[in-house]
This record gives sequence, C-alpha cells and structure tokens, in this order.
Amino acid sequence: MRITSLLRLLVMGSLFAGAAACGQGSAGDGGGGVGDGSAHGPEGSTQRARDVSEAWAGSKAARIWHERYFPMDAAVQLPEGAFRSRADERAYATQNFELGGVLPSGKPEEGEVRWHGGGTLALPVSSARDAYAKFARGRNSGPSLVVTGARLGTMTLSTSRGPATVPAWLFTVKGYDTPLRRVAVAPSKLPRPPVGPLPQTSDFLLPLSGVVSVSPDERTVTLRALHGSCDRGPAVAVLETADNVVFSAGVRDRSDGPCTSETRSGKVRVELDRPVGDRMLLDASTGRPVPYAAPVGSPAPSWS
Repeated sequence: MRITSLLRLLVMGSLFAGAAACGQGSAGDGGGGVGDGSAHGPEGSTQRARDVSEAWAGSKAARIWHERYFPMDAAVQLPEGAFRSRADERAYATQNFELGGVLPSGKPEEGEVRWHGGGTLALPVSSARDAYAKFARGRNSGPSLVVTGARLGTMTLSTSRGPATVPAWLFTVKGYDTPLRRVAVAPSKLPRPPVGPLPQTSDFLLPLSGVVSVSPDERTVTLRALHGSCDRGPAVAVLETADNVVFSAGVRDRSDGPCTSETRSGKVRVELDRPVGDRMLLDASTGRPVPYAAPVGSPAPSWS
C-alpha cells in the first residue's frame, strides 16, 4: 500500500519523550531514551504507525469493520432541556433513577440499523427493562430522576460506517416533555485485529482513551489521551493513508524531578490533511480502532 502522507509530528523533539508518567509505579514506566535506537522511540513510533496502517488495509478485520455495527456515539440521548436543575444533573451523573411506572414487557425479536449512506443490518433488540438497567445503576440516597414509561422508537448516532438510525427505547422522564433515548441493540463483535498491541512496557507510546468528537467537516479529530503529573500534557502524532488514520500518543516535555505516580487524562485536537470519510481511526499502541470516549455519566455501548 502506498502511504499518501508521511507521519506528521505535532510536537517536535519531546513528543514521545517518556510517554508514561514519571515516578515509581506509573503506568508504562520503562527504560530507554529518545534517540537511543529503542524500538519504541520516535523512529520506532513512525514505523509502528506504518505497521498498524498496513496490517489493517484490505484486511478481513477492516471489511468487518465497514460492514457491521460499531457505534461511535453516546448510547443515551438526553431529553431536550436537560437538565432543569443541578439535582437532576447530579442524578444522571450518578445514574440514580426511580421507576415510577410500568415498562413494556414484550419486545420484537429483531430491529434494523439503517445507515444514512445506504445499507441495513438486522440485530436483536433488548427489552425495555434491560435498556433501563444499563443507565439506572445508582443506588444512593441523593436526588433521582423518575421514569414513568417507555416505548420502542429510534435514534440517530454516529457509527464506524457513518450516521445511522437505530432502534432505541424512548423513556418518559417526569418533568421533561421529550424522552430519554437509549440504544436498544448491542454492538457487533469486534473483529480480531490483524496486528497485536505493543507491550505495556513501551516507554514512548500510550494507548488512547478514545475519540471525543469529529468536527462537522471531518478534518479535526479530538482525542482523549493519557499523561502523567510530570509533563506538559498529552501529544499525538498522525499518519494518514488512503485506507486509515493512525494516531500515536505520547506526552510533552516530561520532567525528571520528583512527582506523583498518578495518571491523568487530557484532550488533544488533531488536524487532518483531508476529511476522515470512511477511513478507520486506529491507535498505534493497541493496534485497534480508537473507541468512542464516553463522557462521565453518559455510558457508551463499548465494543472495545
């Protein structure tokens, strides 16, 4: 496969200088320094991105990825105007719900995922009670939201194949005029990646936490990445090809001074040469597609 764009380093020099948090016990803390010939140094990172890109291009796994249902959006869509109070916001964040009505007992055997660009896929539909249990997990004495009923409908979300309309349970929430929607079908089984992950001892590449968003023009991808307490935050390099986009995550300006061993998370915006289109978004560290990064309190149907 011909690579259409060489790896562009977003932060020069220190991009991958110690991708792990410094300090004893930090994730990924290992040996090797920049430019020492390590397989996981900056030069190795470039080759790793190429290896991941070439392994996925034209593979059976890539074909499955483009044919089946892999959501890249939140599993729950809130009612319009949510939230009306801080108490309701807290209730949702802690998944504290009460059932103030009767949920439907029956369910259709199958529902249809319909892609806006063409194509459909029949998948089993969950029951209303099972869907409710996915987001109503709180059992605390704090504020709660009251669900009074549900009906089967649809919702639109982003997937690996573009936007799709999917079966969803529409829950009536007391105090809101529009329903809370929860996806009623499970993601397809993730295909076996054609390339394995890097060892956890890798000192220059960290796994990404997920995709936060893609801009309307699909030329800016916002990612959530890990970093430590002794650096200036995460940094991401990108390799673009005709088939996929590979992200390599590290940290900026690691300090050698004393620090805590905590692992932190930060957002990084990556500008692409052209829109994402139908290209896969891959993680150089894991060798897998980058999952959707669900915000706290808004669980996504994880296929990772």
